[in-house]
Amino acid sequence: MPQTTPARPRLPSAGKVAIALGGVAMIALVAWVGARPVAEAMLRAGWTLPPLLLLHAVQTVLSGLAWRAVTGGNRPGAWTWVRIRWIRESANSLLPVAQIGGLLVGIRLLGQRGLALATGGAGTTLDLTVETLTQFLFTLLGIAALAMLGADPAWWPWLGGAMALMGLCVAGLILAQRAGMLTLVERFAARLSTLIPSLPAADMRGMHAELMRLQTHRGALLHAAALHMLAWLVGVGETWLALAAIGRPIGFAEALVIDSLGMAARSAGFMVPGALGVQEGGFLLVCGLFGVPAEAAVALSMLKRAREILSGLPGLLAWQWSEGTRLAARGSH
Repeated sequence: MPQTTPARPRLPSAGKVAIALGGVAMIALVAWVGARPVAEAMLRAGWTLPPLLLLHAVQTVLSGLAWRAVTGGNRPGAWTWVRIRWIRESANSLLPVAQIGGLLVGIRLLGQRGLALATGGAGTTLDLTVETLTQFLFTLLGIAALAMLGADPAWWPWLGGAMALMGLCVAGLILAQRAGMLTLVERFAARLSTLIPSLPAADMRGMHAELMRLQTHRGALLHAAALHMLAWLVGVGETWLALAAIGRPIGFAEALVIDSLGMAARSAGFMVPGALGVQEGGFLLVCGLFGVPAEAAVALSMLKRAREILSGLPGLLAWQWSEGTRLAARGSH
């Protein structure tokens, strides 16, 4: 009987369109600003990539420990949570999975290490909620700093509208969980399994009751929120250092505004893989508030992307190594 070769998973058409549009937008921005000045700014600041990677590693550790705190698991160990957080973030940043595929990869890896999938799914959902809520507070902190710095009043209606929309999104996320809508995650997992066949979509059930249980652990929630907020603040150091190296030094308050609003813009573009073009546009607008030239703003975004790639590619390799080692162990039995 002839053997058939399994079809390779294909990127959905919507994903291809999103990548194409985001890529075109990013290239257009660079071309409009000028590729040469952007490249020159990046070369001046190239030496900052190792410290930027170190700062991001600190963020990953804090976020991994926050994830562990809300899930309430002593198993696996703390550093395993950090490692899986790194893989989860790498998948979300570099793969066309709409910022959700990495969460499912993380749940799978936790399940392989002895954590019940219902607990892993509920804890991951709760961690995402806490992270989103702290980003909302971080953005408010940035807006407060902007007010202290005497921003142009013309910006306030736009910022107020954006924060109202962000607040509604956070409230909607919480209400959806309380209403038991985690079944949507299961459906998305079933669809995503065509792209990543190894995802355990059929086993991700019973998460709602577990989520309700985890939400009663208020001390753990506060602990996780503090860790996530600290992680956001560490990111301000990345922006401050990168702009100083580019040759456009700013104060900590200005860096707080740029990083908080720039990251909010990136989060708003979550449907575009890597927020291509969205992140660049966000930094371009916010940096302009403080007289930072367009080429420096785009170079800042590109430095963050370079750091993201340098961190994310090893993360994807670590994921594949984990999967390969598991398959090899299974085959030896």
